[in-house]
Amino acid sequence: MPHTDTLALILGGGAGTRLYPLTKQRAKPAVPIAGNYRLVDIPISNCLNSGIEHIYILTQYNSVSLHRHISQTYKFDLFSRGWVQILAAEQTPRSADWYQGTADALRKQRMELETIAPRDFLILSGDHLYRMDYAAFVQAHRDAQADVTVAVLPVSRDDAGRFGIVETDSEQRITSFFEKPKDAVLLDRLGTYPDARRPFLGSMGVYVFRAEALYQLLDTIPGSDFGKDIIPASLSSCKVTAYPFDGYWADIGTIKAFYEANLALLEPDSQFNLHDPERPIYTHPRLLPPCQVDDNCRCTGSLLAPGARLVGADIDHSIVGVRSQIGQGTRLARTIMMGADFFESDLQKATNAAAGRPNLGIGGNCVIEGAIIDKNARIGANTVIRSLPNRPDVETDQFVVRDGIVIVPKNATIPAGTVI
Repeated sequence: MPHTDTLALILGGGAGTRLYPLTKQRAKPAVPIAGNYRLVDIPISNCLNSGIEHIYILTQYNSVSLHRHISQTYKFDLFSRGWVQILAAEQTPRSADWYQGTADALRKQRMELETIAPRDFLILSGDHLYRMDYAAFVQAHRDAQADVTVAVLPVSRDDAGRFGIVETDSEQRITSFFEKPKDAVLLDRLGTYPDARRPFLGSMGVYVFRAEALYQLLDTIPGSDFGKDIIPASLSSCKVTAYPFDGYWADIGTIKAFYEANLALLEPDSQFNLHDPERPIYTHPRLLPPCQVDDNCRCTGSLLAPGARLVGADIDHSIVGVRSQIGQGTRLARTIMMGADFFESDLQKATNAAAGRPNLGIGGNCVIEGAIIDKNARIGANTVIRSLPNRPDVETDQFVVRDGIVIVPKNATIPAGTVI
């Protein structure tokens, strides 16, 4: 049943520096995942599967590809009142500044929010991988007659410093909130959740606000961030409750986390099921041919997206994205290949050959292990790319190294015979 009185706000306006170079030419929510989707598809799909069909996406950096994806993907028919729209940072008579943080973004879009006039706001992040029934989340918020509800999950002591950690009473009311605590004495006091491996309750960055409470907090609290400013300050004036969540959840805001979350999807018992028939992940419908794998290929434990073509390749625990082209004798292992935005014609390939430029995709007889190959990359034949332990971070025109992982950026060209 549609929840027409709930407005979802997906916050994706940050520069996404921790995901660089994947965010060099695109907004963080537009980063491809699992060879076929974009990060923003995850929270949008959760909303649609929960009956929440009024969705704003707030963004400002490198937003062209995100705008294109949203406009081409989320189209509702004449008999539905649903919509997914972009709220981009803009200069207005009230403000000439960009968004200064998550809360500041909502202040600057106050007029748009009041026009919709929802009962509750569902505030989401655009860089998490998880499934949640937001309808149940909103209902728990209303049943508790809360002003604010924070989704929380149990986390380990090692991870506690990456989260906002909460304390709750017997009725799930949040009594204290500490953003990314590092003090050992404080952590000893906070670690009371009855799970020996995960004794802390960490904020997921997913909230429900009663509309009037959100407006009041934005008006009275000067801070620009929800986790650092709004939530901690709200405890003294509002009823703030916790909503426990113990399903799979991954923050994929860094290169290492992004890489590991993608490869985790390849496991036979992956905690995030891409094939769930009742809660599908929606994305741009493409008119692409099936993936073509010839007789000489070997493929194990991998995901192959539509439009890909593999000729005599060896693919081991890798993701091969849409329209990927992989040449004869090439080996991919533990690699994420995002694919391409278009197919090259025979004329374009002839032009490439005349200019000494590789075709889109990966040429023949390459060895690529432990890498991320962004969209529209061109990798010449006989190239070797390997992830090495303790490799220092490096940035060149052709590749970037982060956390020991080699990333070939979008539209980059790697000449034939290169060794990285």
